[in-house]
Amino acid sequence: MTTMLDALISKKVLGGGEFIIASSHYEDTFIPEEKSEDQIMIAETVRNLVETQVLPNSTRLDKQEEGLALNILRQAAELGLLGADMPEEYGGMALDTNTNNIITDELGPSGGWTVTFAVQTGIGMLPILYFGNEAQKAKYLPPLISAELIGAYCLTEPGSGSDALAAKTRADLSADGTHYILNGQKMWISNGGWADLYIVFAKIDGEKFTAFIVERDSEGLTLGAEEEKLGIKGSSTRQVFFENVKVPVENVLGEIGKGHLIAFHVLNIGRYKLGAMCLGGSKRSVTTAVNYANERKQFGQPIANFGAIKQKLAEQVIRIFAGDSAQYRTSQMIQNYSELLKTKGVGFGEAKQKAAEEYSIECAIMKIVGSEVLDFVVDETLQIHGGMGYSEEGTVARAYRDSRINRIYEGTNEINRLLMVDQLLKRAMKGQIDIVGPAWEVQKELASMPSFDAPEGVYGAEEAAIKDFKKIILMVAGAAAKMQMDGQINLKEEQEVLTNVANIMIDTFLAESLLLRVQKLANMGETPLSQEVYDAILKTFITDATSRIHKQATDALVSFAEGDLLKTFLMGLKRFTKYHPVNVKKMRRLIADTLIEANRYCFS
Repeated sequence: MTTMLDALISKKVLGGGEFIIASSHYEDTFIPEEKSEDQIMIAETVRNLVETQVLPNSTRLDKQEEGLALNILRQAAELGLLGADMPEEYGGMALDTNTNNIITDELGPSGGWTVTFAVQTGIGMLPILYFGNEAQKAKYLPPLISAELIGAYCLTEPGSGSDALAAKTRADLSADGTHYILNGQKMWISNGGWADLYIVFAKIDGEKFTAFIVERDSEGLTLGAEEEKLGIKGSSTRQVFFENVKVPVENVLGEIGKGHLIAFHVLNIGRYKLGAMCLGGSKRSVTTAVNYANERKQFGQPIANFGAIKQKLAEQVIRIFAGDSAQYRTSQMIQNYSELLKTKGVGFGEAKQKAAEEYSIECAIMKIVGSEVLDFVVDETLQIHGGMGYSEEGTVARAYRDSRINRIYEGTNEINRLLMVDQLLKRAMKGQIDIVGPAWEVQKELASMPSFDAPEGVYGAEEAAIKDFKKIILMVAGAAAKMQMDGQINLKEEQEVLTNVANIMIDTFLAESLLLRVQKLANMGETPLSQEVYDAILKTFITDATSRIHKQATDALVSFAEGDLLKTFLMGLKRFTKYHPVNVKKMRRLIADTLIEANRYCFS
């Protein structure tokens, strides 16, 4: 019998987390430079909505002018954007994952309004698509897609944030068996004040964690006041209270006691989409930065001429370009897997859900990368603006405030880093990915003489560096796992080590995704920019990643190994971080000059 893994191999698609032990080819990935005419048209449509409806109304949105955010949401619905990722039978467009990624990317600069959109199209309706029965889908998805109904998602409580299963909200079956009676409190509920429909998690009989579809007009459902937030002020965030709220038994969503599956699976795709939105916002921010750097004059010339500013501009571009490469690579993985499932008779919603589940590691990576790139970019944009960046007169201060939440919701970045490594080890234990064999090969290589042959090919040095990054992951993670098996450490209590491994995984995934994009560009013939610029981004990123990975691996190894064993590992680490030195100052100036001349983010 053909397994899913066999089918993936036949399609040259890696399974989730498999990038650590296998190589990819640039032909098998998607890059934004190869958008189709339809995708370009869709991108322009979304960009027009953002530039004509969202951005000019940012101040009014921040003040939560009544009806404004929902009016723009309904305009998005008329364009088909709320149903872009939904089945056609419910009024959706059923667009492919890459096109949906483009839509999400273009919506990124929308600030707090992105929360309204993301909740509606994500956690507001995906639980119903993924886990609802046909009656629930037919009743609720069409009005959610048209924005006739507004959705919200009630998971977090005062005593349960990252530990969602510690929820206290309770559901008890009524005496006549027709309703569940909900009692409890939810907090930080996005779209809370505007929603007509809430996906609510509660424990039946105080034990069975279950999801419910709860309508706004249910007696006993009340709201707290709007939260005063640091950023995303244009979004509605309220507490939701349930006092003897009657929910019909037919509004139980999914299986009783399996609410955790809904919560976790919906978060996978949410993390991936959050990465795209953050990277889209980053592109707008770096455009703001270079516009100001070209206009602002000091000492008789634009500050864009100064090396210190060029370094900042270039680093913004490098991080965005690398993140973008990984984001679209992940998009192609999810799309391929989803299409493969559909050929096996899996339904639309289930295929989407299972594809996101397969790439939960990559989704977590993109959530971390997107949110941290955006935080870095808006911070540097503010710095380039100097005192003007601190003023509320422009857009920079708002972007700075709006960015900060992204590292917290959809699972904090700390939790996501731990989940990445946990998922990798679980997949290995279940036989879904073989890291034992490759890890053993790395151990044998450490005992052999190193090769002094120079890498071959145009990107041979970069390919070799990335292979070595993967060896470092296997060496560090393998050694830590063996220490645990021998009873010398308990990895659950070694979060610092797990974080080190996660950081190496992130840099490795970014570096390889970036290499694949640059290789594909080199083989496309005509490209938007000169290949020299793309090569400069690649070489600078790998240079810096090599240093970061060396430190992360060293910190991990010295925390659990000692003596001759530690010496062996450190010698191996030195062998695996030997990427040749490059003139990063020259390369950063080339990247910055390209940005400065275009006066906008011109790298995708």
